[in-house]
Amino acid sequence: MNKEQWGSRAGLVFAMAGNAVGLGNFLRFPVQAIQNGGGAFIIPYLVSFLLMGIPLLLVEWSIGRFGGSFGHHATPFQLHRLNKMKIWKYVGVFGLFTNIAVASYYCYLESWTITWVFHGFMRTFEGMTSLEVATYFDNYVSLDHTGIPIVVWIFTLILNTWILSRGLEGGVEKVAKIGMPLLILFGIFLAVKAFLIKAGNEGAIFDASEGLNFLWTPDFSTIWSAKVWLAAAGQIFFTLSLGMGSIHCYSSYVSRKDDIALNAMSAGWMNEFVEVVLGSAILIPISVGYLGIENVIALTTQGGLGLGFKTLPFLFEQWGPLMASLAGLFWFGLLFFAGITSSLAMGTPVMGFFMDEFNWKRKNAAWFFGLLIFIFGFPTVIFFKYGVFDEFDYWAGTVALVFFALFEIILFAWIFGIDKGWQEIKTGADIRLPELLKYVIKYVTPIFLLVVFIGSLPGIWDKLTNKALYSQLVGLSDPAMIHEVEKTIYFVNASRLLLLLLFVGISFVVYKAYKKNYAK
Repeated sequence: MNKEQWGSRAGLVFAMAGNAVGLGNFLRFPVQAIQNGGGAFIIPYLVSFLLMGIPLLLVEWSIGRFGGSFGHHATPFQLHRLNKMKIWKYVGVFGLFTNIAVASYYCYLESWTITWVFHGFMRTFEGMTSLEVATYFDNYVSLDHTGIPIVVWIFTLILNTWILSRGLEGGVEKVAKIGMPLLILFGIFLAVKAFLIKAGNEGAIFDASEGLNFLWTPDFSTIWSAKVWLAAAGQIFFTLSLGMGSIHCYSSYVSRKDDIALNAMSAGWMNEFVEVVLGSAILIPISVGYLGIENVIALTTQGGLGLGFKTLPFLFEQWGPLMASLAGLFWFGLLFFAGITSSLAMGTPVMGFFMDEFNWKRKNAAWFFGLLIFIFGFPTVIFFKYGVFDEFDYWAGTVALVFFALFEIILFAWIFGIDKGWQEIKTGADIRLPELLKYVIKYVTPIFLLVVFIGSLPGIWDKLTNKALYSQLVGLSDPAMIHEVEKTIYFVNASRLLLLLLFVGISFVVYKAYKKNYAK
């Protein structure tokens, strides 16, 4: 029987915040803000947080604690406890599938931060042009010249697995208590340095205020754009780790008397502070200060990884040897702690499931999770340049989250019942929640999610049919280039098949667990 508990409330909040605070806070959020008009993005983002983020946090915390009271630490049988219809435990499969699939590529991304901390310390980028720094990164992630990325990835994977094997209090909670404060301190240091950027100093073209004004000046002419609202809602999902099953798992280890309302709010608002205040105060003012808004907007086509790993290391070099080394250490150290606290959260539900349903010991469950991540992560590493990494990120890290969250809130508010659900949220609460939230959870959030899901369908269809890839073939005459595009299409389709096999495999294991423990 899995009887673990959190060592302290502070440890739980730090761990929950660490689950939410990930690489997306510092890499994805600034890019989304820049691509969607700066100030025009912030208002839809905050509205999405209040109408979708906070309600879903409360729902997922309460589902987790409710399921945990029956000894369930993963979503398949947590949802089964809310309603005994067979379909719900298979909807809960997403809470295992998503964590395995996302961790499979996330650990590779996490390993880059370790390598770039080393490069910053060793002054690797000193004297390089911006193009040379960008090329260095492209060669590294594509394994063009060396097998070192594989070695560092395996080391990162083993580190994650070892920490998970140490337990909640001795592993996950301890890392969160160390990592989150360091992350915030590193972020504050970089934000202060970014604020001090002045035009004409250290090669800067503009003051830091140029980037901050772009972000915090609302543009009401584009605020009603459906594209901006979809981007804002998507970022809320990504940043709060909603629809993944990790929140359900962490909250399943609290007792029935423990407050989940205040804990959910604390973790959610801590994440928003890190993302909106620190996440926007580092990358945007530094890059805009040196490159200007138009150039930075153009660079966002590379995504947050491009700006974070290609552009910032070059810009740090403008600050002189000592400050460049410190900035590299703090920036990539910050990303490392953001990454590892999130990836640890991905392993916990999978381990909890096998410990609950098959009576596995924690160490066995941890190393089995590590083996799964190695098997499914290997293609994302080896075939990175053929889009396997991106496919895992899109289907598991984006589409699956919205799908799962939509169905779980329908189950919670309409089938389990909002009255019972609201009572579950309030049980043990140290704060008084406004009654209005009850109706937001029942009516507003499901409609919000449904609109987001329907609005994303055209993009899902284009992705599924490889529209962008097939359009690249039009007009190509070079056989080598045609072969490369066709090869990419092959690996993209193969990666989707691999994800489908993973989902089917987990569903089969859930079926076996049901037959073993619950079928009469």
